[in-house]
Amino acid sequence: MASIVVTGGSRGIGAAITARYAARGDRVYFLYEKNHEAAKAVAEKTGATPICCDVADGAAVAAVFSRIPEVDILVCNAGVCWYGLLTDMKDAEWDRIFDVNVKGIYNCVKAAMPAMLRKHAGSIVTVSSMWGQVGASCEAAYSATKGAVIALTKALAKELGPSGIRVNCVAPGVILTDMCANVAPEVLEELSQETPLERNGRPEDVAKVVESLADAEFVTGQVLGVSGGFVM
Repeated sequence: MASIVVTGGSRGIGAAITARYAARGDRVYFLYEKNHEAAKAVAEKTGATPICCDVADGAAVAAVFSRIPEVDILVCNAGVCWYGLLTDMKDAEWDRIFDVNVKGIYNCVKAAMPAMLRKHAGSIVTVSSMWGQVGASCEAAYSATKGAVIALTKALAKELGPSGIRVNCVAPGVILTDMCANVAPEVLEELSQETPLERNGRPEDVAKVVESLADAEFVTGQVLGVSGGFVM
């Protein structure tokens, strides 16, 4: 039985990842920040352990990981987005998106490292975005953070590989989660038609790839797109 930590595990992609690992009998802990009702629902459905924690808070993250005996697989999925013109973005909004999307990974990886280094084994999967690969208009900050996630993944793979720890990344495309809630249906339909597989993604599509990458024993430093071919 492996010990799994999933950040942002109460909704969307994170909830699908949590459910997938719980279904195979692993010991799963999932971090969430605000939505207690969603976290309770996921916990009741999957048997996973919910932990309320803002991944941008390094001290809080360290305290959480100190209570988890060991971590075999860490999935860094927590993320926030902001849509609009860069000229309209406030400094605090810029800082927050970087604090969660980038510093959150730093905090979690740093907290998980001691146990993985002691075992000389471990697997980390980060969640970027196709916009981290090619950029998106009106999502400059989000694109910048997700590009940073890709660079951080590759750097950590090189740094931690000699210690038996693998680090990989998934780059989802248009996935039907809460982040799409404010996108007009006709826009989502247009996006699906721009996708070679002619549909938008589901959280389960990403969860399957996360599991596969985490288990691939001779794969590290890779970025695997889960976008239906939207970005190649």
